[in-house]
Amino acid sequence: MKQYLLFNLFLIQSFLGFAQAPNKMSFQAIVRNSNNVVVSNHAVGMRISILQGTATGTSVYTETQSPSTNANGLIAIEIGTGTIVSGSFSNIDWSNGPYFIKTETDPNGGTNYTLTGTSQLLSVPYALHSKTSDNSKKTDTAKVALSALNGVPSGGLQGQSLTICEGQMVWASGGQCPAKIAGFNCADTVHIGTLFNTNIASGTSSSITYNGGNGGVYATQTIASTGVTGLTASLSAGTLNSGNGTLTLTITGTPTSIGIASFELVLGNKSCTLQRTVLSAPTWPSGTVFCNGIPTVIVNVTNPITSKTWMDRNLGASQAASSSTDASAYGDLYQWGRKADGHQCRNSGTTGTLSTTDQTNHANFILAPNSPYDWRSPQNTNLWQGVNGTNNPCPSGYRIPTNSELDAERTSWSQNNSTGAFNSPLKLPLSGYRGSADGSLSDVGSLGYYWSSSVNGTYAWYLSFRSGYADMSNNRRAVGFSVRCLKD
Repeated sequence: MKQYLLFNLFLIQSFLGFAQAPNKMSFQAIVRNSNNVVVSNHAVGMRISILQGTATGTSVYTETQSPSTNANGLIAIEIGTGTIVSGSFSNIDWSNGPYFIKTETDPNGGTNYTLTGTSQLLSVPYALHSKTSDNSKKTDTAKVALSALNGVPSGGLQGQSLTICEGQMVWASGGQCPAKIAGFNCADTVHIGTLFNTNIASGTSSSITYNGGNGGVYATQTIASTGVTGLTASLSAGTLNSGNGTLTLTITGTPTSIGIASFELVLGNKSCTLQRTVLSAPTWPSGTVFCNGIPTVIVNVTNPITSKTWMDRNLGASQAASSSTDASAYGDLYQWGRKADGHQCRNSGTTGTLSTTDQTNHANFILAPNSPYDWRSPQNTNLWQGVNGTNNPCPSGYRIPTNSELDAERTSWSQNNSTGAFNSPLKLPLSGYRGSADGSLSDVGSLGYYWSSSVNGTYAWYLSFRSGYADMSNNRRAVGFSVRCLKD
């Protein structure tokens, strides 16, 4: 017959601000056989007694239970909830100790109790003690009390259980080992997005690799920035890989100054100080009209094939596209060469009066149904070229791309159509266009049109794409197309 024994008997009680002391306490034990091998998934019978005074003292309470061990050989019961043999658990005077826990176990699940162990209750759970202590008083803060026997580690919290991790017993939630790594590779951190002073962080994250992961679980972390304040790095709860892996932190908030924002990530006994640079916020051209009342958020994205860095959304868009038909990503529609004077708003009014100057004194979309189909008369071909272009609508440091730069993006796509446009780093949506003859919206959700800064005779070059194809072409300057700004 196999020999069984209870190894490291212990009990843990955590009470967090209960109005009434609960009439039970948690008890756990690990069952091993004579070869010191954990006995897994096995039913056992138990008789538990609370002895007063000495290890052979009078039993003030006895009950029986029939638990089963788990995969780690652990049994977990609540004393005070079993089948009562004698006494009343709720009437125990915990202030009149010492008290001892006597356990009798039948490893075969019956009542032939062949294993016996007795251990002193070294500290009385706070909530039970305060129920009977002459000096007990109500408290306005949560109390946590821990009773530990025979070298069981302290520091457990309510809801945790003892778990064997890497040969050691530790307190863990859900029986899963806590996260542990050999180290972080801080120098290899990959940063996404750009942080600007006083601008809300958007689409910004940092990914840190680690090595020697133990497959353990880690909790959510929210880390406030130091140095430059106002930012928060958030790590969602998860499970480490066994070996190497990556942790991604999302950066949110609004930086209060330029400089370096630091975040200290701690996992187990390892730490990594993540640093993000906060730049001066780009400025917008004087007189810029924001159709939704808010400047377009500036988040950079780089195409690794062309090595060009772009804004990740159209001018006027409230977000980067989540699909080809994401209406929040369509943005505004500009007549070629015009500044952001309000005409680009999709619901702006119209006028049939052409402008004789580079900059108008109104926010209307200018209709031009006749040749040369330009909102300006006479035409001016030097309005959108470079960061210092007369009417460049992009923020400082950005400009309208040339036709060759737009075409290079197109040829880098995985498919030469709208699918390729969205799957590219720029995630270009099907924003449609506004007609030069009547100012009506067309092809919204089915075609995409994006201006370049390059002209071709009386027309200007643009990129177009739909489900079946994509190409570079030229069109009337009075039509309204989307604008995507390129970092200079």
